[in-house]
Amino acid sequence: MYAAVRRYEGVTDPAEAGRRVKEGFLPLLRQVAGFVAYYWVDAGGGVMISTSVYEDEAGASASIAAAADFVRDNLAELLPNPPQVTAGEVVAAG
Repeated sequence: MYAAVRRYEGVTDPAEAGRRVKEGFLPLLRQVAGFVAYYWVDAGGGVMISTSVYEDEAGASASIAAAADFVRDNLAELLPNPPQVTAGEVVAAG
């Protein structure tokens, strides 16, 4: 498995961002080959974190590209700063 974590800082409306992700972005991710799971977390203080898990690196890479496009087209005013993206192979899971 492969995972991608994106950390967004300076989020202006976490509730609205969560709604848009749930209604618009999550359905797109479910269509990416190898989709396993996705989590959108409100960490407080204007910080939100997303974690996507795929069967392989190709799926994770596709999700990173899809996230960039979705944020640009649907969330830019709510997520004003580019995310910190970290991705890698899952070496332990529970």
